[in-house]
Amino acid sequence: MIKKLLIIGFGSTMIGIGINGFILPLNIINGGFLGISLLLKYIFGFKTGITFIFLNIPVYMFAFKSDPGYFFNGVIGAICTGLMIELLVPLNGMFHLPIISSVIIGAMIIGSGVGVMLRHHISPGGMDLLALIIAKWSKVNVGVIMFAMDAVIIITGLFLLQDVKLFYSLIIVAIVGLLASLITSFRKEQIYID
Repeated sequence: MIKKLLIIGFGSTMIGIGINGFILPLNIINGGFLGISLLLKYIFGFKTGITFIFLNIPVYMFAFKSDPGYFFNGVIGAICTGLMIELLVPLNGMFHLPIISSVIIGAMIIGSGVGVMLRHHISPGGMDLLALIIAKWSKVNVGVIMFAMDAVIIITGLFLLQDVKLFYSLIIVAIVGLLASLITSFRKEQIYID
C-alpha cells in the first residue's frame, strides 16, 4: 500500500508539473479528461484539476461494475492527480521556453507520470482508466488506445478553439502515448524474464 501511494504521489506530481509548468501557459491541451478539462478552462474558466475529478465520475461507475480493483486505483489516482494540478498552479508562467521545447519537456514529464502509474495498474483516472480496461479486454497496448482517444479530443479542440497552436497538442499526445507504451511494455518484458 505504501509503494502504491508513493507511485501515485510521484505520478500525479509529474502530471501536475507538466500541465502547469509547460502546457497550461501555452493554452494548448493534452489528451484524455485532462485535455477536456483544459478545454473547459480555456472556454469557461473552470478549474482544471477540479473539473478533471468531476469528469471521472461516470468512468468510476463503469469501472466499479467491470473491475472493482481498477475502480479503487482510478479513484485514488484521479483525485490525487486533480489535487496536484490545483496545488501546482503557481508553476504557471514560471518557465519561459520556446513553444516546441515547452511542449516536448511538458509531454515527457506528463508521460513519465502517466506511464509509471499505468505500469503498476494505477490509473491517473479518466480515459487512462478506460484505456486500461479496454486494453485488458482487447489485448491492445494501452498506449495505442490512449493515443487514439486523445487524437479525437484534440481534433475536437481544434474545431472549438480554432487555434493553430493546438496542433502542438498532437506532439504532446504522441510523446505521452509513446512513453506510456514503452514503460508499460518494459514491465511486461520484465515479468517474462523473471
